[in-house]
Amino acid sequence: MARRAPQNATPGLFGAPPPRRAIHDPNESAFSRFIREEIWAPEKLPGNIGIVTGVAVFAAGVFAARTWGDILVPA
Repeated sequence: MARRAPQNATPGLFGAPPPRRAIHDPNESAFSRFIREEIWAPEKLPGNIGIVTGVAVFAAGVFAARTWGDILVPA
């Protein structure tokens, strides 16, 4: 028979994250709120960094192909 965890135990290694405190600034624009909540939010930052990395690698590949593409194609 499997052992059961105590009723007050939290699942996972660190438990549930603390609730996010919403910052309500009446002078904040919609663009600033979007940047704060969607770009710099800690829970969304790893995905955003992955997207930026993919776009940067793609742009570097386009740049390399346009710069040194004639070397890659045999004459």
